[in-house]
Amino acid sequence: MAALGKRRPPRPRSGVSGLQERRREAPASPPASGEETVLTIQGLAHDGRGVARTAAGKTVFVEGALPGERVEVAVHRTRQRYDEAHVRALVEASPERVTPPCAHFAQCGGCDLQHLSLAGQRRHKQAVLRELLARRGIAPAGEPELLVDAGEGYRRRARLGVKVDADGNVHLGFRARHSHRLVDIEACPVLVPSLSALPEPLRRLVEALEAPRRVGHLELLASDAGVTLVVRQLRDHAADTARWRAFAEAHGLHLARRVGRETPVFEWLTPRPALAGRLRVASQEVTLSFSPGDFLQANEAVNQRMVAAALAWLAPLAEGERVLDLFAGVGNFSLPLAAQGARVRAVEGSPTMVERLADNARRNGLAVKARQADLNDGAACLALLADPAPGTVVLDPPRDGAETACRLLARHPVPRVLYVSCDPATLARDAAHLVRAGYVVSRWAVVDMFAHTAHLESMLLLESPHAGQPRQGATTDG
Repeated sequence: MAALGKRRPPRPRSGVSGLQERRREAPASPPASGEETVLTIQGLAHDGRGVARTAAGKTVFVEGALPGERVEVAVHRTRQRYDEAHVRALVEASPERVTPPCAHFAQCGGCDLQHLSLAGQRRHKQAVLRELLARRGIAPAGEPELLVDAGEGYRRRARLGVKVDADGNVHLGFRARHSHRLVDIEACPVLVPSLSALPEPLRRLVEALEAPRRVGHLELLASDAGVTLVVRQLRDHAADTARWRAFAEAHGLHLARRVGRETPVFEWLTPRPALAGRLRVASQEVTLSFSPGDFLQANEAVNQRMVAAALAWLAPLAEGERVLDLFAGVGNFSLPLAAQGARVRAVEGSPTMVERLADNARRNGLAVKARQADLNDGAACLALLADPAPGTVVLDPPRDGAETACRLLARHPVPRVLYVSCDPATLARDAAHLVRAGYVVSRWAVVDMFAHTAHLESMLLLESPHAGQPRQGATTDG
């Protein structure tokens, strides 16, 4: 036990990781006699894979293929109703195929649409949102708005996995797609430059540690205060802690760590910085303070556009209009709405986040009432809607959605519901409760928070002609 976490003698690294490693370990079986190996891609699945069909009608999902292309495929997984394959060779390429900006594209699972032009990616996301809403009987007018910014250098937070293999080789990077294997990353073009420059120096540091196996992962965060590095350690190691401090000093980083297995303890190893971001609201600026571990939108520029769109959609806000912000976080929507004159009640499930939200309101001189509640509890949600009744409800839930709140809003309608979602499937499910109760989608948008990925964020503004008229008999089952 004394050697737990200690370095083993290293052997030369194989250089094999991610998708290449999976294919080497489990090579694709050759197709059966007469089975097609060249297919025409008919469209894109929601996750960004190409969709084709064999002459027999079986669906094939093809990684790395684009609509209109003819590709030679290798099937790597066969199922009863469909096959999964990857491109062995391009026979005829799409005019929207581009050279991926990242050298790790073929292995890393982080950005799966880099081979498709940005314009093509965004059309795909618009189509996905439209289709998912249509499946629930929702057909908004016109095309969804696009809230976008740069395709590279946008991500201000990242989590790097660290693993020491059986041969003592250090791997540091992101996960391969559908795998726990790490792809070694030297730099990442979607990270802001101050973070993209760090993976390779960090790997060299971990290789120099006496107990590299005690490092679980590394969190990187860029803010107005500079770059913060949080080290996740299973156990303390005094000599290695000194190395981390020296690295932080040499690179001008703020340094913190989480130590322990089941309930890790967080502590700063350098003076605590004032971590904050800014949002422009008309002629003033709102400052959002946060701590490592708080939820923070990864794309600062697109988040600014999203908040600005929300304010524009809800304008004009009557002076003192009551707004109920559910899943409020540290105040991403609450504070800008209050800065526009709304009387905001902000509700969050995490007590720590509620404290942060209240502190942010005080620092900005804004009258926001912050409170904690379980927003999956029907009685708690009903009480929030009744005392006092809001004119606008803002929903910004996690991926599970806000079905409890939407069922209640269907029965107790308010004039406007602004729903901000990181999962279009749960958004469509929840919005269906509202639409069946008479709400109308008046604005909708695709928020391209994560360019080069299939991840889709979106916003709906739903308005009710029945506001203030409880509909106790309304059917809200989905």
